Amino acid sequence: MPVSRSLHRQLLLWLLLPQIVLWLVAAFGAYRVASRHADELVDASLLQAARALARQIKPTASGLFVDLPRSAQDILSADPDDRVMYTVSSPPGQFLLGDAHVPPPPVEPALGQPVFYDTVAPEPMRVVSLDLHLGAAGAADSTLRVQIARASAPRELLARRMLLDTALPLSVLIALMSAGVWAGIRRGLRPLAELQREMEGRRADALDPVQLQAAPPEVSALAGALNELLGQVQQSLAQQRRFISDAAHQLRTPLAGLKSQTELALAAATDPALRQRLERVHESAVRGARLVSQLLVLARAEPEAVAAQGWTPVDCDALVQDVAREWVPRALAAGCDLGVEITAPGLRVQGVALLLREALVNLVDNAIRYAGAGATITVRLRRAADDVWLEVEDDGPGLPPEWRERVFERFVRVQASGDGCGLGLAIVREIAERHGGSAMLAPAAPRGCIARLVLPAG
Repeated sequence: MPVSRSLHRQLLLWLLLPQIVLWLVAAFGAYRVASRHADELVDASLLQAARALARQIKPTASGLFVDLPRSAQDILSADPDDRVMYTVSSPPGQFLLGDAHVPPPPVEPALGQPVFYDTVAPEPMRVVSLDLHLGAAGAADSTLRVQIARASAPRELLARRMLLDTALPLSVLIALMSAGVWAGIRRGLRPLAELQREMEGRRADALDPVQLQAAPPEVSALAGALNELLGQVQQSLAQQRRFISDAAHQLRTPLAGLKSQTELALAAATDPALRQRLERVHESAVRGARLVSQLLVLARAEPEAVAAQGWTPVDCDALVQDVAREWVPRALAAGCDLGVEITAPGLRVQGVALLLREALVNLVDNAIRYAGAGATITVRLRRAADDVWLEVEDDGPGLPPEWRERVFERFVRVQASGDGCGLGLAIVREIAERHGGSAMLAPAAPRGCIARLVLPAG
């Protein structure tokens, strides 16, 4: 699987890489220009020194007269870092004065035309050679060659300084351009980051359209395609919920009729075999009716259905007392002792009262079904920090730890027997999450189980 790369990094790389290449090319070109200008300056100074030295040499009847004051020689050798050597020969190649280590020019120069060349012996130096015609004087040859050599280190230092003076402003400019590119990329990708935050902050069931402020056309097109997909998913889920609701409504009446008919048939049946079969039919009818009822509750707990029912403040005291009062006869019939404990009266939550009642009813129903005869069941209302806890505690056999989370899944049952359908706790968690809360199971002390519905206080 190819490694995905950040769009921000790719844009930054492809925009900064040409700038770096251009900076290197510009730096190389600046160094070449600086070297050329340094050579021109050094060559001009060497030629000027050669002409000045040649003017100090004059032909005489007995030969050549060199008028080179001691002060001029001291000046030529004053700076050890800028060493200057000179050679005078006449005729060319026949040493007359100066330093004999200056090498001859690589080509024979024309009279009056300087020849510039580099040498590495005795050290890296820049040399100018100038041949001049001084006129005949006695038997002396009138052709004079003057050579001035200057160390290359000062010239290279001058070139580096010129490069530095050019490269520093160029580097600052590149840095400013890079900062501008980076800021521009961040600003250009800001709508994508906004879209990411919009999607990351959503619940899995939030299918309303994505709203972006002042997004460019490319991001708006992406958001539009995403909204179209969300709309299709929302429509598909709505159709599915409508189908479940319609099917449940259609099944409720015949199942209720079947339940009533089996009860009448059981009352009139005298044959034991027939009565046993009718009891099985009656159990199936009861289970089917309960399944249909819970499917309807599950459909009402969907996000759109919750939003349509409207939220109101729910009095938790009245909710707990009403549910307990309604289920006391059922608890007594099952041999259970059902009671109420309110430790924090006056608590309210924001939500749909019908759904919260259904959630608490399912918890009480489960406790009565599975705690067993002789169990004590307590419906408790208390507050913990900013949350309201609705608890149903029993001292029955309890639930193994590995089942405390699984039972919240749809159609998962711990016991295969009984008339349950595995939707009760799934509905409780669905309702809790729609109200911004949670549902969980915990062990009771010394035995039993606590079913807890946690809701934000309203």
